[in-house]
Amino acid sequence: MPSTPPSSGPQRSVLSVSDLNREVKHLLESSVPLLWISGEISNFAAPSSGHWYFTLKDSRAQVRCAMFRGRNRSVRFRPENGREVLIRARVSLYEGRGEFQLIVEHMEEAGLGALMRQLEVLKARLQAEGLFDPARKKPLPYLPANIGIVTSPTGAAVRDMIQVLGRRYPAADIELWPVQVQGQGAAEQIADAIRKAGRSGRHDLLIVGRGGGSLEDLWAFNEEIVARALAECPVPTISAVGHETDTTIADLVADLRAPTPSAAAEIASANAAELLATFNEIRQRLHRGLQLQLRHLRQQVQLTGNRIRHPREQLQNRAQRLDHLELRLKGAMRQGQQNRRRQLQLVTSAFAHVHPERELRNRQQQLASLNERLQRDIRLQLERRGERLSHHAQLLHNVSPLAVLERGYAIVRDEKQQVIKRADAVRPGQRIYAKLADGELSATVD
Repeated sequence: MPSTPPSSGPQRSVLSVSDLNREVKHLLESSVPLLWISGEISNFAAPSSGHWYFTLKDSRAQVRCAMFRGRNRSVRFRPENGREVLIRARVSLYEGRGEFQLIVEHMEEAGLGALMRQLEVLKARLQAEGLFDPARKKPLPYLPANIGIVTSPTGAAVRDMIQVLGRRYPAADIELWPVQVQGQGAAEQIADAIRKAGRSGRHDLLIVGRGGGSLEDLWAFNEEIVARALAECPVPTISAVGHETDTTIADLVADLRAPTPSAAAEIASANAAELLATFNEIRQRLHRGLQLQLRHLRQQVQLTGNRIRHPREQLQNRAQRLDHLELRLKGAMRQGQQNRRRQLQLVTSAFAHVHPERELRNRQQQLASLNERLQRDIRLQLERRGERLSHHAQLLHNVSPLAVLERGYAIVRDEKQQVIKRADAVRPGQRIYAKLADGELSATVD
């Protein structure tokens, strides 16, 4: 802590060395953010504590670095002197010696690490846009009549694919779109070929790929321009880049990823031998089905023939049935007439006991009595409702604000017609309005 030694002159604030180093360390760590730094390792040391200490240098300068055990466990390689690395670190100061140093939080090999970081950034962006979403991917056709291949015309991959397609599915037409698959301008050629193949309208399926290689060799298939061309292609696509362990952005965007170019050709094609075997099986099943159908039809014809009778026999049966129906109809008509006569007699007897004029007089007397009762009930209800209305009107008047105003009270509002309930809610000079029982006053607060 700063101390003030006794002195006869002006007072001076004096720092100890420890205080100075602590202040500088705090200043460095609070003002400089995390940094990405590349350089060459030298003076590497790994004591039994598990921490790493080394110097990071280039051709003109160097800086001390420390990477503690909790951080260096995630490093996938063993650092050694002379190796180029890329680190993410924060600036600090070692208080004990007053040495400027970097506290390393992440380390990767230079070159390859930069490419991987670039690849991960592009992956995250394309995934956020939905280019990897399985819902947008198109199904592959079962028997494509025309297959387009976007690859190098001189590589082993194209020979393997053509050989597999010729052996398994010779009926398909194959069209090659020759492109450069690595190096400067390769990504542009691949993307242009995909677009042209998709617009041509000749292909039912498109295979895009190449043989194996290093990350740098396969990098053209990690370019954004290729990913977007695959995403926009109207034709179903298969990506076949490198070996089974290689995964590129093109593999993630394409409608299907094949582990190798040969596997892509197998996926795209139907095995001719299997198709022939399937055809023979279907033909046999169809033959058996037709035989069963014919046997069933013969049985139906035989049963129908047994049911057919001579027309004379049919006419005799119909005539006999007609006679039977005629007898039943005549009997039913006689019975119906008898029932109607009995019902008419009963109705006539009932009307003889009921005189219309007498019944009319009885109904008129009942109507007059009911009308008198109705008038009496209406008057009684009106009287009761009037008394209740007067009672509620008096209650409403008692709680009405106007009744309160008649007792000498007033309702005070401000310029916005808001009711003023407290004296401290107004200010001097403010315009207020008082509502009285028989009018309204305006005033200014003093």
